[in-house]
Parts: sequence; structure tokens; C-alpha cells
Amino acid sequence: MVVRQESAERADRIFHALADATRREIVALTLAGEYSVSDLARRFPMSFAAVQKHVAVLERAGLVTKERRGREQRVRGSADSLREAHRLLDQLADVWRGRIDRIGTILADPDPVSDPIADAGAHLDPRDGKEHCHDRDRRPEES
Repeated sequence: MVVRQESAERADRIFHALADATRREIVALTLAGEYSVSDLARRFPMSFAAVQKHVAVLERAGLVTKERRGREQRVRGSADSLREAHRLLDQLADVWRGRIDRIGTILADPDPVSDPIADAGAHLDPRDGKEHCHDRDRRPEES
């Protein structure tokens, strides 16, 4: 259970980080090449500190790595983390495809659940809560 919880927390961090357009752009840039945080900051209409915070969120999610070189912090994207995000999305898609398939099966079944009242030739009318025969002109109590 602990491994599963850690995995869920990691997925939360990855998808939280990717939920922001600026962070997605930083990931795309850093997958194509290495950038200093200063280089990244010049590309966005925000402060250096704001870009640093975006990079920190991406680093905590494992989507980028930072390496100090002299006075610069170099940022590089992590393809492995994106593969993991892709794998997680595939798993979720499989779950939902299975659910949709089951719904399709249920909807296609003409008698999905045996209803004892319906099997007895009557049903409860949702408008008045009374039992009625399938013959709409007669009520059971009129027989």
C-alpha cells in the first residue's frame, strides 16, 4: 500500500506540474535543449523569481533536473518522467475504456436485471407510487 500511495503522490505532482501552460512550455523547451534559469526567464513575461518557482515545481515532479555550473543553474527536461506520465494516462484510459465497454454491454442487454414486480406483470408507477399492470388501461386492484 505504501508503494501505491507513493506512486499516487508522484502522479499528483506530475499532473499538477503539467497543468500550467508556462510549465508545459518550460518542459518542452528543456527537452529540446538545456537552458539556464536566466535564459528561461527571458523567454516569459514574468519575473525571474516566478520562473524559478515554476522550475522548482517541475523539479519536484521530476520533469526537469537542475545542475549548478558556476553561477548558473542549468535546467534539462526528463523524458523518463514524461514517459511515466504517458503510462499513467494510458492506465487511466484503459480503466475508462473498460467502464464504457461495460456500460455498452448493459445498455445492449434487453433484460439486464430481473425485476420481480415486472416479471409478475406489474410495475410501480413513479408518478403515484402505485402498482400498475402492463396493460395501461387496468390497475391490479380493478381486476
